[in-house]
Amino acid sequence: MLLIDKGEVDRMLDLGELVDAVAVAMADLSAGRASVPPRVGAQVAAQGAVLAAMPGYSPTLGVLAAKLLAVFPRNRPTDGPTHQALIAVFDPATGTPVALMDGNAITAARTAACSALSIRLLARDDAGVLTVLGTGVQAHAHALAATAARPFAEVRIAGRSPEKAEQLAARLRGASLPAAATTSWAEALAGADVVCATTSTQEPLVRREWLAPGAHVTSVGYVAGGREIDDATVADALVVVESRDTASAPFPVGSDDVAVPLAKGLIDRGDLVEIGELVEGRHPGRTSADQITLYKSVGVAVQDAAAAGLVVAAARRAGAGQEIEL
Repeated sequence: MLLIDKGEVDRMLDLGELVDAVAVAMADLSAGRASVPPRVGAQVAAQGAVLAAMPGYSPTLGVLAAKLLAVFPRNRPTDGPTHQALIAVFDPATGTPVALMDGNAITAARTAACSALSIRLLARDDAGVLTVLGTGVQAHAHALAATAARPFAEVRIAGRSPEKAEQLAARLRGASLPAAATTSWAEALAGADVVCATTSTQEPLVRREWLAPGAHVTSVGYVAGGREIDDATVADALVVVESRDTASAPFPVGSDDVAVPLAKGLIDRGDLVEIGELVEGRHPGRTSADQITLYKSVGVAVQDAAAAGLVVAAARRAGAGQEIEL
């Protein structure tokens, strides 16, 4: 079995290939070809945390994998990241374990890649201003993925800590992106064409009155009791998800960003559009320049499988990783 560490995972992943692979995985999911059972989670109530298990199979990509994801939002920097994960890959013909790899890099990359896919499918062609809410791993990954999907003349970074927002902006400027930190959530959102929300907030940061006409929002926040998007935005938007069943379920399977508006009757389950339906052309997506679009991600295992499959193939070509016997 091949053991692949975080550094090797980072080196083996190509963003363009990953966006294309995630598109295939999402199409498999929406067409009923993929097997992705509901995520299960053991909640650690004292820490407000969850350990989730996420198996998935994409027949088109030929990848069978499972992820164990620990979400501990109260972690201090000395405790380790708030999200920590391992991914195991199996031979879909025999069930033999073929690889074990760091899941943190996979989680960040595949989440940002699917957000980039949503930008490709839903953002206006003339989108020029990108706002990233958050300053962590996902914020950095989303800034890189979004700007790879579309060229932006301006990249705004907003966070609870002005110092961290400026640090991320400086890091992105070092990658030749036109990034600058902003002083408030409202300022960051004003006039933005694309918004990537990557926080662990308990209260919505994306508010309808702060959004410009025609904005496209991606939201990947996933925390017990938390919401990134307010009711008015959800009610007014074309809401795109990975899976209707997953997105509409209570935490830890789904997200309150979708489950709560559904429970309130602000939207119906039938209003939800799966991103795989956009990939396959079974839904037209945006219908007007002024329409608000929202891609709400909770993460599905077939995305991890898509990314892990690319890593294993690249590692074998490069002779990377370490062969071990269990």
